[in-house]
Amino acid sequence: MKKSKSIRWQITGAFLGFLVLALGLIIFLNMTFMEQYYLENKKEILKTSYETIAKEYDAVDKTDTLKFASTNNLSFVIIDWNGSEPEGYSNLRDSESKKLAAKLFGYIYNFEPKGDKIIEKTNNYTIQFNRDASLNMEFLEIWGTLDDGVNFIVRSPIESIQKSIALSNRFYLMVALGVCVIGAAFIAFLAKRLTKPLTELTEISRRMANLDFDVKYTSGGEDEIGVLGHNFNQMSETLEQTISELKTANNELQKDIEKKEEIDEMRKEFLSNVSHELKTPIALIQGYAEGLQDNINDDEESRQFYCDVIIDEAGKMNQMVKKLLTLNQLEFGNDQVNMERFDLTSLIQGVIQSSQILAQQAEVEIMFHQTEPLHVWGDEFKVEEVITNYVTNAIHYAKNERKIDIRCTQENGVIRTSVFNTGDAIPEEELDKIWIKFYKVDKARTREYGGSGIGLSIVKAIMESMNQQCGVKNYDNGVEFWFTLDTTLSGNQE
Repeated sequence: MKKSKSIRWQITGAFLGFLVLALGLIIFLNMTFMEQYYLENKKEILKTSYETIAKEYDAVDKTDTLKFASTNNLSFVIIDWNGSEPEGYSNLRDSESKKLAAKLFGYIYNFEPKGDKIIEKTNNYTIQFNRDASLNMEFLEIWGTLDDGVNFIVRSPIESIQKSIALSNRFYLMVALGVCVIGAAFIAFLAKRLTKPLTELTEISRRMANLDFDVKYTSGGEDEIGVLGHNFNQMSETLEQTISELKTANNELQKDIEKKEEIDEMRKEFLSNVSHELKTPIALIQGYAEGLQDNINDDEESRQFYCDVIIDEAGKMNQMVKKLLTLNQLEFGNDQVNMERFDLTSLIQGVIQSSQILAQQAEVEIMFHQTEPLHVWGDEFKVEEVITNYVTNAIHYAKNERKIDIRCTQENGVIRTSVFNTGDAIPEEELDKIWIKFYKVDKARTREYGGSGIGLSIVKAIMESMNQQCGVKNYDNGVEFWFTLDTTLSGNQE
């Protein structure tokens, strides 16, 4: 990097330039306005001295006048020539007081030439710039007459303003040279210290651009640069992690590509299953509808039978389409889950009551001994659909003793609900397959009661949408289906 573009040299140059400009401005202002400011200050002091003398002349104690004159290096004479013997007082020695009184007398009676330059003149006093040849000094004087006719003169010696200004400018110039040398060394040191971490950050950014994330900022500090360095370290770690995740995602994508044919096969199988499930009811509806059209049976009872078959098959198709739509919404996350706290006992009792007619027709006994409320968190409508699916399947597949036993057990904030029916066990090799869409263990029996093989797929999708578990277990005398729900909302969120 060129020195002219380095922040270090830019800071040093800017500081020195500002320092030279500031000192130059001070010298210019000193040469231009110092003399005027000095004289204005002296003039105000003389005017204040006049006011102090006028206030204390008739007083016995003239402390303020003497103190003011001493503080501001003033010489004064106050004298009254109206009597036979002049009266007055001064802060000078007797000989000097007489000389100054004589000069005042000359000013009043025009024996003495007025000052070299009159600065301000009123009815009571005159302020003038004058040079005393006998003393070879320059004075700023105020002289005049008080209200009672008493005369006064106050003078203040003034140094040569031009010489003072020249002297002060030489002093400022020497100070400026010293300050520039010391300042240049200090700012160079400070700039180096400030830019050192920036140089380190520049090197870190260069290596990060080459995907080297092992480099870290080590200079520390709690200022803005230190915070920037800390952020660089965090950014390095984040980028390294992100790239790692991208590589992992790339590997997963590669796997997904490899599974493309498998997914296509699943899609074809799904279409085949839907077509197969719809083919039978459509054929039946078409056949019986053509029979009605051709008036195969003229009696009212036969026509009613044909119509009942058509309505029944259309109803089965409608139910299957509804279940497919529900399953699609669940699987693709388009169905909103409304988490709420509800009484599971009351919900199960309601499902049992609505299923009693179906259970009585199948001569199945449903047992549920839980009476105390069990409050759980979940989507009450969807949980009801899960229980209904379990109970309906249990009624259709119940054999032997033809009993259904529903139980709720609680452990570690989780309630496990199980629906057990007596009957044949599910083959072990098919236990994991019953949750797949359109899969049927006993196709003939499923067809008998109008099942489509979608109900358990909906159950699994519902429980996954609530981050809960479901499953199936074989027993010697039957099959148990189960699911879990949390008793607290925090447990469900975890």
